[in-house]
Amino acid sequence: MNWNLPLATILSVLVFSIPAAAQEGHTTLATCLSIAHRNNIAINQAQRSLNARQYQVKAENATYYPKVDLLAGYNYLSKPLEVNLEQVRGGIINGSSAQVTNGANEVFKQITGNDLPQNVQDNINKVSKDILGAFYPNYNPALAQQSYFTSSLILRQPIYLGGKLAVARDVAHAELRSGEANIELVGKELDYAVATNYIRVLYSNTLMRAQDRIILAMERYERMAESLVRNEIIPPYQKNWASVAVIHARTRKNNQELDKMNAMVELKRLLQIPQDSNLVITDTLRYAVTEVEQPQADFWRSSPTYKAIETKTALAQSTVKASKSLQLPNIFAIANVQLYQHDLPITIPPWLVGVELQWNLFSGFANTRRVKASQEFLAAAKLANANTQQIIEAGAQVSRNQVMMLQKDIAALDAAWKQAMVTTKQISERLENQMSSVKDVNDALLVEEEIGKAYNTAVLGYWIALATYYNILGTPQQIVSYIP
Repeated sequence: MNWNLPLATILSVLVFSIPAAAQEGHTTLATCLSIAHRNNIAINQAQRSLNARQYQVKAENATYYPKVDLLAGYNYLSKPLEVNLEQVRGGIINGSSAQVTNGANEVFKQITGNDLPQNVQDNINKVSKDILGAFYPNYNPALAQQSYFTSSLILRQPIYLGGKLAVARDVAHAELRSGEANIELVGKELDYAVATNYIRVLYSNTLMRAQDRIILAMERYERMAESLVRNEIIPPYQKNWASVAVIHARTRKNNQELDKMNAMVELKRLLQIPQDSNLVITDTLRYAVTEVEQPQADFWRSSPTYKAIETKTALAQSTVKASKSLQLPNIFAIANVQLYQHDLPITIPPWLVGVELQWNLFSGFANTRRVKASQEFLAAAKLANANTQQIIEAGAQVSRNQVMMLQKDIAALDAAWKQAMVTTKQISERLENQMSSVKDVNDALLVEEEIGKAYNTAVLGYWIALATYYNILGTPQQIVSYIP
């Protein structure tokens, strides 16, 4: 579904396409995660990148097939191809004349037993030169037309390339695994960001609900103080203290509302919905004890963060193979079928087949240094793997310890909060018997408010620490089972 739609469409989805709790006006965390995954630009971008890598794998798998190219060309020469007869004209005439003279002398010698007279030989040689000179071309004859068209089919089939094609295929598969890890990593980071911001919204709701109770109590004691002042039982300044306490309590409530608005702005940005969308979250943050077990051995292998780093090691290994393959020969089977060559000066056979060898024997040690460089990159990638493993293991342990520490803090703050409520109740009872002042009750309410805020802040830290723990394990959506 495309979430870049008019506001009415988005609202209809939020109202009619989510669970019953959301239909009643509350959007759940599970619904927010679903919206984010459907609409988030980073996930869509990672998916497009993954699609491209899948096509690249298919392209590399096809490199084993033969390649057939159609070659065609039109050529225009500055002048036609010529046979350079002028360069050998004198030699041919003199040589041919000498052969004629020598032949005549041999014939005469066979008949008479004597050589021809020298003057006769000279005359025969001169006559031969005149005759050959008259008929031998005194120019360079053209062999072909000045322009011609050719076309042919060229087939090239790899037989052995020193592993280059296999390396290219391995690189494509490594890139595909990198894309899969990347989309998983982007989704995990999105889930964690949405979950933590959603928890902060619930935290703001909790603080505002607790603050409403404090404001109601302070307003009640402000009215009581006003009545006591009218009856001249207490001095006016005590009523002023009560009014100041109410104003400060309302100011704190306004600040909490602004904090929630900021959290909602960030949450809507993560969901990629307009800021004026009617996203209603009314639930509060509740505490529930959770047993956080030790992660299983080698849990870090399933972490998207580790997978993303591990794919770089696979790419580095392929790079080592690729650099080594440059030192090996390439062998191709070739074939050529002539389609048109009528105007060529020299006719090529209609078809040919053969085997071609290509082998770089010396590259100035460049290939050797490429191998060493790729081996260093591979070593660096393996160190990055080990470092990432340690970071994930340490992060999981720290988050788990923080969850257990906050469980203890919450238990202590819960007891202190309950005691503060009892104290406030006792002081209010004394006020009704005129044994304490309105300021004493308001002071007790302020202490109760601060302890309650500390308790709820610890609960916030507890849920965020638990979400962080599951995020490090690679399962950030697991927090939905506790905060639906």
